[in-house]
Amino acid sequence: MSKSTSKKHNKAVIGFVATSANLAKLTQSIVDATSEGYQVLVTPDSTISDRELEFVVKLDPQLVSLVPSADERGPPYLRLVDAASEKGSRLFVYHVDDSQFDSNDIESDSLRMGNANNATIRTNNESLRNEEKTIAAIPAHNEEKTVGEVVRDAVAYVDEVLVIDDGSSDETPAVARAAGATVIEHERNRGYGGALNTAFREADERGATTLVTLDADGQHNAADIPALVEHQRETDASIVVGSRFVDGATCNAPLYRRFGIKVINVLTNLSMGVVRSESWVSDTQSGFRAYDRQAIQSLAADNTIGDQMSASTDILYHAHHYNYRIEEIPIRVEYDVEDANSANPISHGWNLVSNILRTVERERPMTALGVPGFLATVVGVMFGYLFVVQYLTNGQLPVGIAVLCALFTLAGMFACFTGIILHSMNRVLEPNVGTVSQR
Repeated sequence: MSKSTSKKHNKAVIGFVATSANLAKLTQSIVDATSEGYQVLVTPDSTISDRELEFVVKLDPQLVSLVPSADERGPPYLRLVDAASEKGSRLFVYHVDDSQFDSNDIESDSLRMGNANNATIRTNNESLRNEEKTIAAIPAHNEEKTVGEVVRDAVAYVDEVLVIDDGSSDETPAVARAAGATVIEHERNRGYGGALNTAFREADERGATTLVTLDADGQHNAADIPALVEHQRETDASIVVGSRFVDGATCNAPLYRRFGIKVINVLTNLSMGVVRSESWVSDTQSGFRAYDRQAIQSLAADNTIGDQMSASTDILYHAHHYNYRIEEIPIRVEYDVEDANSANPISHGWNLVSNILRTVERERPMTALGVPGFLATVVGVMFGYLFVVQYLTNGQLPVGIAVLCALFTLAGMFACFTGIILHSMNRVLEPNVGTVSQR
């Protein structure tokens, strides 16, 4: 091999995925690549036969190597990445279904070459490990009037838009598809949390490095997506919340709704044991959030996230449990939109408060039962003291005080013991999930 050819050979490894559909183009592309001195890796997909693959590899046994699929090393492109990493070589993955190999592309300054984990890939169909991929997920139920515009706005800022159609009875799925979204349809209405659960699983399966969730009714401004994504990557926060209540945010929510949300914010933060202002989440009910890869994966596997509106709070409990870092940035929220969320604020608020109380009882039994039980026992003892004083002073048995003494003392002791037992059970049954350090 000449010196010039050897020099080109050391630049990069060219990886091809062999399919039955691209066999003709693949053969020519391999010939072109090897003639330029590049080493070639070929891996099959499920459509190509072993005989066809043997023919391809025999084109140049010295430069063409087969990366088999039998070892179950994952999707084709990831198998190429692993093989190039083992060789210590830089990798360029070329998808000949889209275009044939061109050595000028390798030389182009516009194509970034690096180690195998930062491989460049020319395809729309699959993503590589560590390649940044941002997906926007939009839960939607009967939002045919607004979802199209929301999708069209979001498409400009992300790699893919997913609309999770939650059992709509109108044309929401068709409108979303026409606007450019990938639509995942629920056969029945499962609720906002159910749609979010589907979004996390779909984003995980698609290899998303960032997932942005926003509402389908047009209240959120898709132009704020880049700010959430950029802040998430700059701070390395697992979750970035688009807040309506931090400096710089604009929100024209009615006064009663703002008041109700702030009450829920206080209860949610206290239920998580958050008292420091720097750790306080100012908008616990915001549906406009960005999640990193780690959060996507753990939330996709968490079956405790509820199906209803309380899912926003459940996700924060999840993040608190895993010690994920949460950041907030200001967003613009417009409530004067057609067919905005019309959920009854009283029933909605009661459901959220009920969920918070249940979670506190489950996650913090000493706070929910132990402390109130202790206080009730103290009150019972005080009534007992009054009972003794009045009996010794007047010689009469104060029945009312005796009943209160017994009621508070017994109830308090029962609550204390129940809290202690539940706390002990939580410690014993708690899964060994490891601790994610505060970043």
